[in-house]
Amino acid sequence: MNEALKELLDLLDLEQIELDIFRGRSPEERIQRVFGGQVAAQALVAAGRTVPSDRHVHSLHAYFIRPGDPAIPIVYNVERVRDGRSFTTRRVVAVQHGKAIFTMSASFHILESGVEHQASAMPNVPEPQDLPTLQDRMREVIGENSPLREWLSRPRPVDVRYVTPLTWEAHRDPQLRGAETNVWFRYDADLPDDPLLHVVLAAYASDYTLVDTVLLTHGLAWGASNVSGASLDHAMWFHRPLRADDWVLYAQESPWSGAARGLARGQMFTRSGELAVSVVQEAMIRVS
Repeated sequence: MNEALKELLDLLDLEQIELDIFRGRSPEERIQRVFGGQVAAQALVAAGRTVPSDRHVHSLHAYFIRPGDPAIPIVYNVERVRDGRSFTTRRVVAVQHGKAIFTMSASFHILESGVEHQASAMPNVPEPQDLPTLQDRMREVIGENSPLREWLSRPRPVDVRYVTPLTWEAHRDPQLRGAETNVWFRYDADLPDDPLLHVVLAAYASDYTLVDTVLLTHGLAWGASNVSGASLDHAMWFHRPLRADDWVLYAQESPWSGAARGLARGQMFTRSGELAVSVVQEAMIRVS
């Protein structure tokens, strides 16, 4: 287990400071605000800590309200909205500087049997071990003298491998533009058999590449063009268990952009082709 993954797992082990009130911290950061996937993951941990262990998260709906400040802790207040016979609902508000920066509603469900179908097939893509890491791919794109070399050299908690072009590649070559992104990801360690942990890690990874799918359509790239943006809202549905320490294919598409916003959808497939998670996110996209 690399140090970045150890630190992430430590960040997800929230401190309980009162009944239904938790505190989380962020890694030291000088370049960017708090990563949205981290806030979503920590909020889901806070909600899960208040739910019986026989109930598993099946959906979340979240709004990013203000940028997170990595220099101070984030306080997560959990509201116990409902405890029913089959479903449990929680609302979480993340607070910094006395103001809400993020809100999330999450629903948990006991395990039940029912009718089953899967209309979406996993895309036919190369195996992850046949693809370069994101770091290796980016090194070729940005060159030896880029100011991003230091940022790129940082260890990452999740191994991401792109099947489709990077936004930086499409920024340089218009023929590589497209509205679809396929990436493999996994956390390269043997993780505990805790269903909530694997769901939380999927939530963290879900925010890594989704907005990039909007940028890819237009040949835009963070740091390489005059574009700014931020996640606005985020929704996830968890259909079946998945293991974050095994390869997951994250198939993403952007069906629309306009009015300084862009919509992206994603589906996470287990390596055997089972649809495990569906994701939708809208982001602010501004080009100056």
